[in-house]
Amino acid sequence: MAILHLSLISTITCSQRRRTTKASQDSVKTQKTLIATNSGSSFRLCPCGRRHFIGAVPLLPLSPSYAASSSTEDFKSLRPPKPDWYDELFAWSMDTSMESYEKEISSYKMKLFDNLVGKAEKVLEIGVGTGPNFKYYSAIPNVSVLGVDPNAKMESYASKSAAQAGLKPEDFSFIRAVAEAIPLENASVDAVVGTLVLCSVADVTRTLNEVKRVLRPGGVYLFIEHVAGEDGSFLRLVQNVLDPLQQVVADGCHLTRCTGDYILEARFNGGADINKASLSSLAYLSSHVYGDVSETFHPQGTDWYKEPFAWFLSTGMRSYESEIAYYNRRLFDNLSGKAEKSAGYLCWYRS
Repeated sequence: MAILHLSLISTITCSQRRRTTKASQDSVKTQKTLIATNSGSSFRLCPCGRRHFIGAVPLLPLSPSYAASSSTEDFKSLRPPKPDWYDELFAWSMDTSMESYEKEISSYKMKLFDNLVGKAEKVLEIGVGTGPNFKYYSAIPNVSVLGVDPNAKMESYASKSAAQAGLKPEDFSFIRAVAEAIPLENASVDAVVGTLVLCSVADVTRTLNEVKRVLRPGGVYLFIEHVAGEDGSFLRLVQNVLDPLQQVVADGCHLTRCTGDYILEARFNGGADINKASLSSLAYLSSHVYGDVSETFHPQGTDWYKEPFAWFLSTGMRSYESEIAYYNRRLFDNLSGKAEKSAGYLCWYRS
């Protein structure tokens, strides 16, 4: 989710989010089931999402921010320390250089955020950055937002954006953390939002597992991410050349991640609706995926039930399988020479 951006000497900026931190799952509940912590150790996450916690120390309340006690060494290993001037420059850059992108992406965001109306009140936004999404929360009744970002300099910009969007101070809290270790309890939020975040997290799979963990049954994950161009395309060639530099100047943002594949492989229970888009305002970051996935509740059967059901499937379906065999052969012939790995999983991937 990062963007290459010229600022002073032409600094490539990664998009607005950063990774969320790893905190203990034994964290303390607040009145809103979110975690209150001491602002002194406040955590943040850059638009590309980064930084972590591992500590099992409970979080201490301190408003308006949320913070988590954590392993300093672990945090540093996930997001090497940056000088204050870099973090401040990056936050300022994200606040001032994204106007054309936000204008072009607004129609996609409005469509996605409409899915939260009447369905979500407690929302976690990973890689909250400077808060460009806050204006889309205004249509959601009784919404409260917890924003996670590893860049502490983002907090002032995010708080300002929240106020401009009409969110009350008590309805927005900032926590400096990374998405790979979200300091919230299991099933504690109605929705997770991530826009331009997965490009720069240290571990995409771990981040998506954290998203699944904190979502309540029936919760939804909304995402918009820039991704690698098609193999063999000129865009992909440019991305391959610029990727090492992008990671250095844009705080770990990767240009060549196939993020849509990661989301499918995360196997959210409710399936995934993934759409492709190309945005002119981002040049070499033009390829995007966007959509939503849900974590549907699947009741667990008792052990005595599982055994006879498995026996029934293995013995009672023979006539059906015999009749359907012709159609199965036709379907599986389509995989010949095209696929090496497959998963029995419902998904939609739209061009």
